[in-house]
Amino acid sequence: MDKTYIPGGFSNEAILQQLRHGIANFEIASSPVPSVSSQCFRSPLPLAPSPNVTPRFFARIGPSLGAGSPAMKKVERYSVQKVTGDGRCLFRALVKGMAVNKGMALGPREERESADELRMAVKEVICDNDKERLQYEEALVAITVDEPLRRYCQRIGRPDFWGGEAELLVLSKLCCQPIVVYIPEHEHGGWGTGFIPIQEYGSEFRKGSKKGKPREVVRLLYTGKNHYDLLV
Repeated sequence: MDKTYIPGGFSNEAILQQLRHGIANFEIASSPVPSVSSQCFRSPLPLAPSPNVTPRFFARIGPSLGAGSPAMKKVERYSVQKVTGDGRCLFRALVKGMAVNKGMALGPREERESADELRMAVKEVICDNDKERLQYEEALVAITVDEPLRRYCQRIGRPDFWGGEAELLVLSKLCCQPIVVYIPEHEHGGWGTGFIPIQEYGSEFRKGSKKGKPREVVRLLYTGKNHYDLLV
């Protein structure tokens, strides 16, 4: 029996029990609720996983672009900008994409330091601020399905921490940044060299608001090798 998780519905404890027993699937019924915070985190621009831990990607939570979605059937064409695979690849790809959207180019040191600042921003929200943490319930469920929050908070402090689903949920809201994740067409059974969108985060920031301008999407490429690159 499948259960649909809606914030404010089932308790976290019941949800986790159903996941552990393999009788629940998670699906967000609508776009994530915007943070109550009045300001977005300012990207650290000068204006991927710990080797011993299996990373978590996309499987449980997020406004999925599922097989029935027209977007899932659409193959898109972009160029790939390779990202260093040092454990920071998600954070590197994200800061690189935000810089590209601003017409900027980051040097190797700037890219690494900015990626680490994004990772530590997630740690501050999820691990160091009890009040702010409550605004990221989807991310908390994604984290605690696989490990205790205390262990997660120990791991995310390390520079070789691999980011995934939970961190994308947090950073899209924290940075007011729309993010779309793609896979290569050939990993979806196709024969071409295009890319297929599989997940979107922060879609509410595409249109902007009274307090902010519309944001350009950052497009990330996720491959079966547990690695993220940037699509432009």
